[in-house]
Amino acid sequence: MKTNTRLPSLIIGAALSAVILTTQASCTNHWFGGGASNTAESNKSAVSDDTAASTVKTSTGKSGGNDSGQSADANAGASGKTNDDASVGASANAQTSSSALLAFLSENAPSKTVKRLNGVDYVTNTDSPLVLVNKQRELESTYVPRDLVKAKVGFSFSGDNPKQQLRKVAATALEKLFAGAKKDGIELKAVSGYRSYASQRSIFNLYAKKNGEEEANTFSAHPGQSEHQTGLAMDVSSASVGYDLDTSYGETKEGKWLKEHAADYGFIIRYELGKEKETGYMYEPWHLRYVGVFIAQEIKKRGDTLEAYLAQF
Repeated sequence: MKTNTRLPSLIIGAALSAVILTTQASCTNHWFGGGASNTAESNKSAVSDDTAASTVKTSTGKSGGNDSGQSADANAGASGKTNDDASVGASANAQTSSSALLAFLSENAPSKTVKRLNGVDYVTNTDSPLVLVNKQRELESTYVPRDLVKAKVGFSFSGDNPKQQLRKVAATALEKLFAGAKKDGIELKAVSGYRSYASQRSIFNLYAKKNGEEEANTFSAHPGQSEHQTGLAMDVSSASVGYDLDTSYGETKEGKWLKEHAADYGFIIRYELGKEKETGYMYEPWHLRYVGVFIAQEIKKRGDTLEAYLAQF
């Protein structure tokens, strides 16, 4: 698991390389369509489109002739006009696209995506890639993502299991992340993805029985409070820690690679060191949460938690 003075430039900067979007569905398709192999590839792709349980233990020249010269001057003038028109168009597109992105983020603000029922706050944007689930915001027991697929990556166990699944957009991004890691000589294995409400209940009860409920609550979620139920989270590990979910993973080369590169593929390290009071959970360098490339990179750059990032909207 686990004041916005910069907002205008943040939104405009993203919009300069985004397609004009007007609905939540189109926002989802563009900004959350899966991770790129790296930041440069992500930016290049955006511009070309239009001007991304294991044991838990407690990172220019003119031509020479007159005619040619006149032609070059004419072409230069035409080119200048074209560039001016393109600049105006890009600016208009940027403003429209930034408004669409801001509207989408606003629609997914924590204050607007919760309903209270029988004393419990339940999230209402369950199908959004920005759904925020934590100890104060729960998923209903009947919620199951509609687009779960088996991620085509290596796992730390054999056989078929629901925890090999993620929502399609997250699974695609995870596959790209694993491919990027392999290219850099980093070996990763997926450990645990989707978990149902019932599965999480069993896991928490087991930890509570073994460690006591208070301690279990620092590293395991109550049913309904787990990001794994969203289908957007995957725990990963490596041979360097015996494929365990261990806090020391953050100091391994694999853990450091994840911390440095996960955002390039649309993932954040959800439960960062030093953010325990904000997230409600201990440091988990193995817990990847998909939010989309742009937002993942913004969260990484700011050093925010998902809670803090979304709260500004």
